[in-house]
Amino acid sequence: MNEPVTSESYAAQLRRLAELTTRVRQQRDEAQEWYAQQCAAADRAVADADDELHRAEQELVAAREEQERVETEAAVLWQELNARLGGGGRRAGTPPGPADGATGDPTPLLEGVRDLLRRTRQPGELPSAVNPLLALYGVAGAVVAYALGAGARALGDRNGGDLAVGLPVLALVVTLLGPLAGLVPAKLLADRRHAVLTPRPVIVVVAAGLAATLLLLVVAPR
Repeated sequence: MNEPVTSESYAAQLRRLAELTTRVRQQRDEAQEWYAQQCAAADRAVADADDELHRAEQELVAAREEQERVETEAAVLWQELNARLGGGGRRAGTPPGPADGATGDPTPLLEGVRDLLRRTRQPGELPSAVNPLLALYGVAGAVVAYALGAGARALGDRNGGDLAVGLPVLALVVTLLGPLAGLVPAKLLADRRHAVLTPRPVIVVVAAGLAATLLLLVVAPR
């Protein structure tokens, strides 16, 4: 037969049961709190990951747009370079691709290329070293114009009539325009050198042509 349990032993068992119940409740509360904290931390981590993913997607879109813009500008600049070189784009070939491992902002590089093309687009002035050649153009133009005028006068003298009156006048006009005839080859020279005819080369050509014309009018036989 079971031995009877004393009231003291029974009370001790109740206290122990109560303590165990309290401890279990505390542990359960701690476990639930820890679980809630872990869930909150996981939710925050997921939210942070979503934010980072969203930012990464935005950066990727921006990077692709920047790449397309840079490639478009590079193609335009390359086409302008080909047009400057001539040859229908065969000299420079196709635009180069991006360099391996290239970093940094390409905008300053593109701006530097645009500035270089702007400066090379502006024609310069013919150097002073070509002044003798310009003077030769003026003299040659004057001589050719004088020869044409002399031929017109001779033709008028041979035919007589209205030609004898009109051709000498035409010959005089052609002779007087002789100093300006040298500007034609001077302009071709400037175009070949990607320069412009400023007042200095024009004065050189016209002055040389005028001097040659006056000399021919003075010393050439009539």
